[in-house]
Order: sequence, then C-alpha cells, then structure tokens
Amino acid sequence: MAAIAAAVADGRIPGATVAVVVSDKAQAAGLERARAAGIETVAVRRGNRSRAEHDAEIVEALRARGVELVCLAGYMRLLSKDFVRAFPDRIVNIHPSLLPAFPGLDAQAQAVEYGVRISGCTVHFVDEELDHGAIILQKAVEVADTDTAATLAAKILEHEHALYIEALKIIVGGNYRIEGRRVVVAPSS
Repeated sequence: MAAIAAAVADGRIPGATVAVVVSDKAQAAGLERARAAGIETVAVRRGNRSRAEHDAEIVEALRARGVELVCLAGYMRLLSKDFVRAFPDRIVNIHPSLLPAFPGLDAQAQAVEYGVRISGCTVHFVDEELDHGAIILQKAVEVADTDTAATLAAKILEHEHALYIEALKIIVGGNYRIEGRRVVVAPSS
C-alpha cells in the first residue's frame, strides 16, 4: 500500500489518486502509514458478521468515495462473490508465485517444497476463484538449492512493488484488453 501511494504521489502512475485505504484492523500499520501520507482511512471490523456482510460494508465505503479500482495489498482473505461482482475486472492483487502455480497461502514454501527452479510473483485481476483471475504481469525469480521459504520470499519481495506499480500504470492508462486469463497490453506508440 505504501509503495502504491508513493508511486501515485510522485507521478509514476499518471492519472491515479488513492481515494481511501481500508482495513479490517483499526490499528493496522497500513492505516497509520496512509494517515501520515494524508490519505483517508476506513476501518471496517469483521466482528461476528458473515464474509458477505463484512464485504458489503467495504463495498459501500468504496462506492461512497467513487473508487474505480481496488488494489489489494496484504489482504489475506477471500473476497465474497458480491464484492468481486461489484468491481468486475477492477480488483487487482499480487501473489508471490508464478500463477497458476502455488495459489493460496505459503506460496514460497510450496515452491521450495516442490523443488521448482523458477518462482516469482504475479499481478492479476481478482475473480471469484482463489488466485485465478486474468494475469497482468509476472516476474520470474531463480530458486537456489539453498533457498528456504523465507529467503525465497525476500527475493520475490524485491520485485513485487515495482511489478505492482507497473501493472497499475497499464490499468490506469487503459491501453489493454482482457483475453481469457491474459491481459494483452497494446504497444505504446
């Protein structure tokens, strides 16, 4: 979130504005960072509500602020179908593997355990399935024999922020189309 906000603030994502940062934890570090950057924040606590009820409140908060694109950053929970349907092809996520390999939690551990030689990160649109939507960009990272889940995670993290920002530039620029599970970027003229 902080990397995206900084990229918007310094013009690396032309035409973008961070309207609000939302978390389900009132004391989340991301909310503190957003407030320090002068960005509006909203805490929508889960409580004893269903996922659908919780998500409906978030959708309401986003719509009230005119949000057009939802960027997930550290949101470790599946979105309800109603949330995804409220922003079709307008929710973006980053995942620490080369999807469709190793979806879900602990992707780096899955990669090391499986013995892959290449892993990486994927920026994708969110659909109703876990880590499944159209792929915008990917970045490969070599997996060394000595890598652990932690060292692989650190290698991947070195590329995640830049890749996410590059993907957001593509989306905000609008010079792309979705073909199945692939985002095709038109060449710049």
